[in-house]
Amino acid sequence: MAKRQLVLEDGTVFIGEGFGSERVTTGEVVFNTGMTGYQEVISDPSYCGQIVTMTYPLVGNYGINRDDFETVTPFIHGLVVKEVSDAPSNFRNEENLDHFLKAHDIPGIQGIDTRKLTKIIRKYGTMKAIITDLEPSAEGLAEEVRNLVLPTDQVKRTSTIKPYVVPGRGQRIVMVDFGAKHGILRELTKRNCHITVVPHDYSAEAILRLKPDGIMLTNGPGDPKDVPEAIEMIKQVLGKVPVFGICLGHQLLALACGADTEKMKFGHRGANHPVKDLKKSKSYLTSQNHSYAVREASLDDTALELTQIALNDNTVEGIQHKLYPAFSVQYHPEASPGPEDTNYLFDEFLKMIKDNQVKHEEESYA
Repeated sequence: MAKRQLVLEDGTVFIGEGFGSERVTTGEVVFNTGMTGYQEVISDPSYCGQIVTMTYPLVGNYGINRDDFETVTPFIHGLVVKEVSDAPSNFRNEENLDHFLKAHDIPGIQGIDTRKLTKIIRKYGTMKAIITDLEPSAEGLAEEVRNLVLPTDQVKRTSTIKPYVVPGRGQRIVMVDFGAKHGILRELTKRNCHITVVPHDYSAEAILRLKPDGIMLTNGPGDPKDVPEAIEMIKQVLGKVPVFGICLGHQLLALACGADTEKMKFGHRGANHPVKDLKKSKSYLTSQNHSYAVREASLDDTALELTQIALNDNTVEGIQHKLYPAFSVQYHPEASPGPEDTNYLFDEFLKMIKDNQVKHEEESYA
């Protein structure tokens, strides 16, 4: 494998060996603390535009299989690992990580001190970075990276272009795709929902014409304030149809209700983040992947109430509307990868839909 370098915007240089694609790549470098689940991480659309560092030292040891993808096309800009396995061993393995990244033109770099890189990100926050060959000087590259303008259209890049239907005979759900993981579809289809997946910029009028029983706001990449059309859509459907938001969908629901969001220093990315449900006084381990969070103080003048918090840093992890059937969580109840402690939330969403239908039936007979 050829020698390559990872250069951060502050001038820090890591020399390692390239794998996957040989092209030059740039992006925001982040870290994920999961010990397993690298296939789901690589294929999670929420990493669009980012160079992902895996903190677990050996990656690729169980290969790539056909079952664990979270999207058809991965959107990460690069992968950083301590050591990549070129001889994976698992009964489901179909190809190794190097071959997979080459097929999707994604550069990787191994053999660097990922612990040191993670400590830098934790201390100074996420940074822009470049993975390239050794020839260019690190000083010139650092200046180039500092001047790099990060994209703001990640949701548009990852969302479906046209609506499509996943048939079922249960509740009719409109799933607004902001860069959705397949895990959300799996949980809804498992419950026999009839799902219509629509693009991120689908209007409230078009959604309501589909006569949904409920609306799912999915995860997705980037800053929620870069999707103003979705915020306006949510304002118009609130109170008319039950709403459940996940990750970016959670942030968009908060913004639509008058709350605010902010960028975190280095975000939450991993499969073991503890969250406390304030109503149940019960804690769960969750899968998370986000750079932005809802500001707790901004909830005060809204019709939203805080329902869950992160036990590591007390950030907002769940909200619920006081007047309308609508709630959201910052983490991933569908897991993939990670614990499935909170997939009961999909059942609560369907119960909310059923309760709303019963309420309207009673009002119509009154």
